[in-house]
Amino acid sequence: MVRRNRFLTYLWWGLLICFFLIGIQVHLLNALPKHLRVLPGDSLNLRLFPPYTLVSPAEKDFIQISEGNLEIGPTSPDQASLLISLWGMPVREMVVEVVPELKVMPGGQAIGVLLAPAGLIVVDHIPLLGTDGKEYYPAQEAGIRHGDILLKLNNATIYNPDQLRFMVERSGALGQELDVELLRNGQVIRTRIRPVEVGRNGGRSPSFLLGLWLEDPAAGVGTLTFYDERTGRYGALGHMITDAANRRIQVNRGHIVQAQISGVQTGLRGRPGEKIGIFQDERDVVGTIDKNTRFGIFGKLHVLPGNNYYREPIPVALAHQVKKGPAEILTVLEGEKVERFAVEIIKVNRQRRPDDKGLVIQITDSRLLERTGGIIQGMSGSPIIQDGRLVGAVTHVFISDPTRGFGIMAEWMLYESGIGDTQIGNPPRTA
Repeated sequence: MVRRNRFLTYLWWGLLICFFLIGIQVHLLNALPKHLRVLPGDSLNLRLFPPYTLVSPAEKDFIQISEGNLEIGPTSPDQASLLISLWGMPVREMVVEVVPELKVMPGGQAIGVLLAPAGLIVVDHIPLLGTDGKEYYPAQEAGIRHGDILLKLNNATIYNPDQLRFMVERSGALGQELDVELLRNGQVIRTRIRPVEVGRNGGRSPSFLLGLWLEDPAAGVGTLTFYDERTGRYGALGHMITDAANRRIQVNRGHIVQAQISGVQTGLRGRPGEKIGIFQDERDVVGTIDKNTRFGIFGKLHVLPGNNYYREPIPVALAHQVKKGPAEILTVLEGEKVERFAVEIIKVNRQRRPDDKGLVIQITDSRLLERTGGIIQGMSGSPIIQDGRLVGAVTHVFISDPTRGFGIMAEWMLYESGIGDTQIGNPPRTA
């Protein structure tokens, strides 16, 4: 009986250890990317242990596998589908793509972001209670949608909310409809809308509204992350531009402009700081915006900015090359001067799919901490450089600790920008 109990105890502990080890392996397996980009000559450990095995197609001899290690031969761009097996049964497929090393110029310059040269962005519809006690939805009935840019009323270009209010009040008082011109997904849409009278206030003239929640198309100040000297393609911000309801804003005729930082509001625990920027609308345009995604904004520069620290392009790190340890960021705190500051990458998330929070960084530079308190608004897009490679960009600050924040992997921004494409346009001029 004693031997039997001892045997059952050993068996129980053995099963627990097996389940624990398998659980660790399942966790590591889930952390592996579905699509892995590598450079010719790369060597990396995928941290797979028995009973998991990695199998490469026989015809793909540029990949050598040994105990979970991948060795990539000196090959031209190619790809292979690897199989991850458990006790000989396939459980996962992972595409390994060999890509050439790509180099870009790091940014750090302050930019103003304008999502349209004129007009106001439609955020939402607002129900209106008319003087007759009925509820009206004039904008919705006119076919106006969230994300549209209201460009013109009665053929007059709209530049600010005050101008729009004046025109709506005048047309409403005359009992006239307004001809509306909208921009939607790059196409001009025309419709008509009748202002609704919503009541009198202290004997003043009636107030007329359109039932629209509108925002100015200027999205504020951010930071340029990188650009390609050959094509002028760039990436910035590292995160999506959203409206007040946290929905993605459609980019139609957006552009970026030169910005000067006139001051800094220091960040505190529970209250993020911010850069105070000045820019002069389309008079200082340096590039266009053609994409607004969760990885940032992307487009083409007309003018290439200078960089005091990097005169030549630097390699872009692939996700598996990023590691914990010292790094630096480039950003502007005064005027247009790009400065470099020390940071520490304290966490690297091994992601199965691209995401905008692949890194956690901590500001370690005493100069930056003294001037800003840590990461502040307007710093989004500041390039993170480690061992001579562009590894990522600053994206978000921790509200509870402004010395720390998230960063996005540079690899995701690079391929979103289209710099890896073969089409090369006319090179922009240098400032």
